[in-house]
Order: sequence, then C-alpha cells, then structure tokens
Amino acid sequence: MAARRVLFLCTHNSARSQMAEGLLRHLGGDRFDAHSAGTEATQVRPLAITAMHELGVDISTQTSKTLDPYVDQQFDHVITVCDDANETCPFFPNATHRSHWSLPDPSKATGTPEEQLAVYRTVRDELRSRIESELLTR
Repeated sequence: MAARRVLFLCTHNSARSQMAEGLLRHLGGDRFDAHSAGTEATQVRPLAITAMHELGVDISTQTSKTLDPYVDQQFDHVITVCDDANETCPFFPNATHRSHWSLPDPSKATGTPEEQLAVYRTVRDELRSRIESELLTR
C-alpha cells in the first residue's frame, strides 16, 4: 500500500507546519509521506526545533519552502494549520481531503524564552493530538 501523502500549510512555514511535518514523519513512519510549505518561505524557528527535540524529533534539517513546488502534486490530505493560510489557500486542486486546524502562532509568543517555549510546546502537543486522532487512526 502506498504511503499517504500529506501537506501541512502555514503562512511562513517556520513553526506549526514544520512541527506537524516532523511529527507525522516520526509518528506515522513509512505509512505517510509528510511535507510542509508556506505562502512565503522564511526559516524554521529555533524554538520549534527545541520543542520538537524534547520529543526526540529532529526538524533542524528541515527547510522553509513555498507551496509553489507542491501545487501540481497529488496529496491525500492538505491541512492548513493557520487561519491566514486557510484564507489564502481555500482550494487545493489536487487534494483528496482538505482540512483546517486553527492553531495559535507560537512565533507571536511574548515573555521570557521559557514562557515562549511553553507556547511552542502547547502548539506541538495540540498538533500531536490532531495527527494521532485524525490521521493515524484512519
């Protein structure tokens, strides 16, 4: 059986979508072909890398990408993880299933580095929960 292809979309492809890609790759193994992209490319945020490292998931070599290379590709699931990307990309022509997971932007967290990291952990854990309940159990 072929791996299910999943694309996570966010605005900057710097935190939420990157964490989701890494989590699905880690939790789903060879059952999934996980990707992430943004409406614009920036860089993977260090606190996202730290939050994922705590779970034993290394996303430090992932890069921020635009969705351009993926537009003509076939996906089983396209999932937006931020409201801006959901509005910008309401239709993805080659997706069998399209979902939206509205998650707060951890890059907007304020406070001490530890307080900011706590927000990344919360978003990471919500992503893990959604991946386990909506993708891994199907």
